Amino acid sequence: MSVGIVMLVHTALGRAEQVARHWAAAGCPVVIHIDKSVPRRTHDAFISALSDLDAIEYSKRYRCEWGTWGIVAASQAASEMMLASFPQVRHVYLASGSCLPLRPVEELIDYLDQRPRTDFIESATTSDVPWTVGGLDEERFTLRFPVSWKKNRYFFDRIVELQRRLGLRRKMPNGIVPHMGSQWWCLSRQTLSAILQDPERSTYDKFFKQVWIPDESYFQTLARQYSTKIESRSLTLSKFDFQGKPHIFYDDHLQLLRRSDCFVARKIWPYADRLYEAFLTDAAGAMKKTEPNPGKIDRIFAKAVERRTRGRSGLYMQSRFPNEDWENGVTAAPYSMFQGFTDLFEDFEPWLAKATGARVHGHLFAKDAVYYADGQSAINGALASSATLRDYNNKGFLTNLIWNTRGERQCFQFGPADNQDINWRVAKDPNAQVSVITGAWAVPLFRSNLDFAEIRSTAAKLQKIESEHMDVLRSPYTKARVRIWTMAEFIEAPMEPLQGILDEIGRMKLRRLSEAPRMADLNGFGQFLQNLKNQGMHPYLMGDFPAERGIDSPRKTTRKPYMVQ
Repeated sequence: MSVGIVMLVHTALGRAEQVARHWAAAGCPVVIHIDKSVPRRTHDAFISALSDLDAIEYSKRYRCEWGTWGIVAASQAASEMMLASFPQVRHVYLASGSCLPLRPVEELIDYLDQRPRTDFIESATTSDVPWTVGGLDEERFTLRFPVSWKKNRYFFDRIVELQRRLGLRRKMPNGIVPHMGSQWWCLSRQTLSAILQDPERSTYDKFFKQVWIPDESYFQTLARQYSTKIESRSLTLSKFDFQGKPHIFYDDHLQLLRRSDCFVARKIWPYADRLYEAFLTDAAGAMKKTEPNPGKIDRIFAKAVERRTRGRSGLYMQSRFPNEDWENGVTAAPYSMFQGFTDLFEDFEPWLAKATGARVHGHLFAKDAVYYADGQSAINGALASSATLRDYNNKGFLTNLIWNTRGERQCFQFGPADNQDINWRVAKDPNAQVSVITGAWAVPLFRSNLDFAEIRSTAAKLQKIESEHMDVLRSPYTKARVRIWTMAEFIEAPMEPLQGILDEIGRMKLRRLSEAPRMADLNGFGQFLQNLKNQGMHPYLMGDFPAERGIDSPRKTTRKPYMVQ
């Protein structure tokens, strides 16, 4: 009888009874603390169910609320009873009603028999603890916490704020150094009795009663005063998520728990029948004898935390959707946005689709509708062509479009006449390839049959919108791959930028193209711009475009074959 088990139970008492019988069957005495919040009828039924076992006793009841002193008081009372009632016990193992032994208890007994003076308790200074969540490290010891964080969150925060403002700080009694760690420990009789029988215990108890979450610091701090050999680790496998909440183990964690080689695990779902059947068994059906190594499964838990906090690239979920810049990638795959190309070239969309094999859409963010490729009324993921539905969440529309069509490159047209709400979303997206010919929006106006006063007004409006968009694309916060040409410099030598665009998309279906896209007839365009200037509107985004400049119609121009590398 070298190991005694202290169990703190408050819920799922049927499972706690099952585990207590398993401990007792292996010859371990068990002292059980039943939370004072458990109803009397449930309490009495639990004790009655275990009345046939002589090696089980029950300690004085305390109300055990998370983060408060009651958990420490319950552990103290049960440990004192264990030491007094079972003098043969050399180690005391603190467990909860939701703990499950993973290996034969005999192996735990043998393991501790070989280490009679070793205390297994996670104990690290506040500067070395990486897992605290909530912003209170040293302050959990230097401030007072007279109210419950769970029940009185408002008053808890106000009391902390007031103490900070007044500069109130407490000193550690007798100059001890605060340590923190897992609540679940296994201490030798010598160390545990020294803590519980210390002449200064009342001083320490008074101090820790107003420490936040004292069950993670009381024994962890005092063990450092008396232990001759501490292994700063718990023999109980317990994992926590990024919010500091314990992971719950279910039936499908069976193989994961077996890989850990740990003696005990918590927190087990009370309805995980497969786990209880697999581990509460005889030695023949238990896990192999080996050194506990919870680090073997740390990688899996780290990936689970990353998936929960960061998610998959370009797929939004509840934990990060409301938070700006929490995305793990704005979108799921590379895509291309073209501005001004369909204004300058008459057949740009079919030409690009043929050259790259990508799906080339029209203006996805036009104010009247969503213009999908081939005139589709809906696309993957039931994304309709309705502008109203799109504009309800246009940023979500873009990310959903790229997610639903991943594996196929998406290209779409954009311009100053479109909905501009996505400008920053695209600019901050490393997956975006943005190609802009500034001032090309003037070509449709040049070819229109509108009154010149209307043309002038529209041109001024579009130029202002495009200028603001260029400021966004040139921002130091922009992460997209952006190429901007003025219309004048683009038409001076269009082959080189077109070649660069295709090379960047990098998914050409053809090795050789017979011709470039057909450019719109720009004869007289220079004079058109001069007329706008004469009317008081300065079209500066087109670049240096002299009034006398003439460009022959593409029908009269012979072009060399366009070579795709």
